[in-house]
Amino acid sequence: MKARACKERMVRICCSKYAAISLFLVMFVFILVLFNMDVLEFQHEVITTFPAPRPHLQHHICCFQPWSPEDALEERFLLDSIAWPETPSLPVPLSLEQTTDPAHSTFTILPEEGGRQWHVGDQLEVMIKTYDFKGHPKKSGGDVLLARLHNQVLGAGVAGQVLDHLNGSYSAVFFLLWEGSAQVEVTLVHPSEAVTVLQRLTREQPDRVHFKSVFRSGSVSETTTCNVFLRPTQQPLCNYTDLHTGDPWFCYKPKKLSCDTRIKHSMGGFNQKLKAKEEMLFKSGVNMKVSIKASGSANVNVLPKMKGQPEVKSSSVKSGPSGYYYQDVWRALDGTTVRQFNTSSAISQCLKGKVVHLYGDSTIRQWFEHLNAALPGLKEFKLHNLKQVGPFMALDYANNILVTYRCHGPPIRFSNVPTNELRYIANELDDLVGGINTVVVLGIWSHFSTFPIELYIWRLQSIRRAVVRLLDRAPGTLVIIRTANLKALSLYETLTNSDWYSLQRDKVLRAMFKGLNVHLVDAWEMVLAHHLPHSLHPQPPIIKNMIDVLLSHICPKNGS
Repeated sequence: MKARACKERMVRICCSKYAAISLFLVMFVFILVLFNMDVLEFQHEVITTFPAPRPHLQHHICCFQPWSPEDALEERFLLDSIAWPETPSLPVPLSLEQTTDPAHSTFTILPEEGGRQWHVGDQLEVMIKTYDFKGHPKKSGGDVLLARLHNQVLGAGVAGQVLDHLNGSYSAVFFLLWEGSAQVEVTLVHPSEAVTVLQRLTREQPDRVHFKSVFRSGSVSETTTCNVFLRPTQQPLCNYTDLHTGDPWFCYKPKKLSCDTRIKHSMGGFNQKLKAKEEMLFKSGVNMKVSIKASGSANVNVLPKMKGQPEVKSSSVKSGPSGYYYQDVWRALDGTTVRQFNTSSAISQCLKGKVVHLYGDSTIRQWFEHLNAALPGLKEFKLHNLKQVGPFMALDYANNILVTYRCHGPPIRFSNVPTNELRYIANELDDLVGGINTVVVLGIWSHFSTFPIELYIWRLQSIRRAVVRLLDRAPGTLVIIRTANLKALSLYETLTNSDWYSLQRDKVLRAMFKGLNVHLVDAWEMVLAHHLPHSLHPQPPIIKNMIDVLLSHICPKNGS
């Protein structure tokens, strides 16, 4: 049965007219099984090499085929759900004149004539109108906009929902959740013309971030390029596709060494291939992460809630926020009572007897670092691993607390990762016993930005299957998922990790885990609603609020 599963997964890896080569590998695995050899050892140590023909690149993109008809249907649904409005073609030569200009664009609080009173529990609507650099109204949608309502004196803030009317105008809707002043803030992240470029880059250059591996045997060492898929050359490949999850990974074979001498993984570099003048579309202070000014007042005064008005809960409104800040403390609107864990003893008491496993990218590693710093009794066991890479483990012996961190498998832009530490999250979850004292925290999004969204869907489907298996065998296991978040944008950050890329993946992640017995920590809204600047690694006050949400799920008010 295991050999048959391996065969099915390998065949699905990529569309290829050379599928017979992969089939040969599968048959080889089958022969090993017949001779009672360890298939898992084969998976990590015995790698196939095959010549120049390799996975088909349709428009330079590897064709990721879903595992099953059900997965294919879900993929189609997800792709439709995140479909971005059509963006304009770029003129040649490129000029900013007809592109969205935040300096000319405006927003207006409705109703425009004013005179309305606002109460806690009401919804505030804002109309945004975009104009180009010549001051002409835009006639199409597709701009990337953010909206926030805040009062910094009160330490209050909430994210707004932006609706694209596809004609150059947008609506932003806010829930009014506190008394007193509330100021509207609207930000242009990217003009629609920049989205045109970002879409083209993924379509034509999905391998613009590339990786490398070091191969070593004795005194001989070689380095070759690696990726999810590699462009055709005459150089043979090493196939490191995971036989359990089906996650693809390839390296060009070293000239002298065998594939099983690979010892280290690193990011190899970034190929920036913008067309002439396209950099103009990604200028900080001009058209990237720039505030749009109000036409009229940007403030409203919110009166107390009217008698008999129902409590605001976003669970009853599809577009509502997941929570908001008040007095710099996050208050959830999904029914979770967020407790404040302000002392190390409160955190220790909550985590007493618990095992907390953190899997993901550096934004999850941040949580490990926070807990390690917040708990004097939690002592990190020195594994002598690189700070960026891990894995890490910390133990509070007196309180029987164990916290671990492990980075997710490739693609990952860390450097000098030992290849035996490249683990896929699904495989790690399958190795867990689980139970009422086990907490699993997942965060995987940032390193997938430059790849086709189908790869991310495929990875999440694999992880979700493992989560379902874990909850089936150990229903008491607590699973927490951290969402993506906004970040500061330079040209490099935009082309590799734009907020637009993150938004697409964030929508996919939420949809894929909806309905499962898991809990989300909404990092997207917790960063957007806060007054601190956006950062890939949010500042300590935001992380503290995220950890409070995490601990509130581990130790709800009505339980231990």
